[in-house]
Amino acid sequence: MLGALGQILIYIVPFLLVLTFIVTIHELGHFLVARAFGVKVDRFAIGFGRAIFSRTDRHGIEWRLGWMPLGGYVKFSGDLDASSVPDQAGLAELRQRLVAQGGAGAERDYFHFKPVWQRALIVVAGPAANFILAISIFTLVFMTIGTQIRPARVAQIQAGSPAAAAGFQVGDLITGVNGRTVRDGGEVTQTVMLSTGDPVRFTVERGAQTVELVAVPERREENDPIAGRIKVGRIGLGLGASRADVRHLRYGPLEAVTEGVRQTGEIIGSTLTYLGRLVTGRESGDQFSGPLGIAKATGALTTAAVEADPAPQAMALNLLLTLTSFAAILSIGIGFLNLLPIPVLDGGHLLFYGYEAVARRPVAARYQEMGYRAGLALLAGFMLFATWNDLQKLNLFQFLGGLVS
Repeated sequence: MLGALGQILIYIVPFLLVLTFIVTIHELGHFLVARAFGVKVDRFAIGFGRAIFSRTDRHGIEWRLGWMPLGGYVKFSGDLDASSVPDQAGLAELRQRLVAQGGAGAERDYFHFKPVWQRALIVVAGPAANFILAISIFTLVFMTIGTQIRPARVAQIQAGSPAAAAGFQVGDLITGVNGRTVRDGGEVTQTVMLSTGDPVRFTVERGAQTVELVAVPERREENDPIAGRIKVGRIGLGLGASRADVRHLRYGPLEAVTEGVRQTGEIIGSTLTYLGRLVTGRESGDQFSGPLGIAKATGALTTAAVEADPAPQAMALNLLLTLTSFAAILSIGIGFLNLLPIPVLDGGHLLFYGYEAVARRPVAARYQEMGYRAGLALLAGFMLFATWNDLQKLNLFQFLGGLVS
């Protein structure tokens, strides 16, 4: 029983804490920009379902915490439906009601009657807050703890592998991939992972010579301790920088911000690369993860952080660093997902506002309804697909067996 409780605490609690933190920042982005434009707000909610905490402030805004901590929302005064984009008939009816209640000009404090550019900024502020959070976390880490640069020195080559066929030799130093300069072995690994079947050009320093090599990654299935079973590109190359090669860098404020932006951009770039390869059929969708996969990853990271150093202070520091770094990565993912042009997501709202800005009128109600139904169906299908992937990668029965054993 204690073992099961411990497993639940390790896998579920950190995941919910990290997710709640990220969702709160996302919704605060919407809320703060809305208030800056003078929009009336009825409710700021984290979680769904029955409220376990609720307080109304002097502005009449209800601050609510729901018992199901898997999302959140900001309810603007006067919202007519889930779309938050009523058509002309709905706007006219709402305007008439607001004027009758508060007098001429009362509608100006309501979201739907703000200029379309203000509404667009309010919507985009949520994902933007996620990206700012990630940059802030990375910046803080680069300033206080720093980072280790491990040059991509070739330590071993698998016989018969693409790397062997390309002519790699032990001791080679990879300094560029596909024309881009690389400083760290992780950059090489990331590119190879997302290049299955595509020729990858490597710039290599071999003694006093500079050599250009080309290798084509093969897709391999591996058991990752964090993500579970994954299929990624490999060329059969083992990287291992010597102690003399490794550099520890701690950045000043401006450099740290630059590195934080670069790190965030690289994660977004990798996501775009994967999606592009997915659309063109060069990647399968089996790497998508849902809540189960994210909870498993959070638990694995938590376990690794706790076991790294048993000293209480070191354990607490490792755990804080691990979870905040993971929060930065997950925050980028949530921000990116919300910008997809799918109705019910922020990107779907922006799509409607784009039409409104060009056509000078909101999208017709029936088309909004059709769009939101399609969007909900698409998201539901995606969640089912991601959950199925999680079950396949994590071996659910083994996982549940560990919980009850």
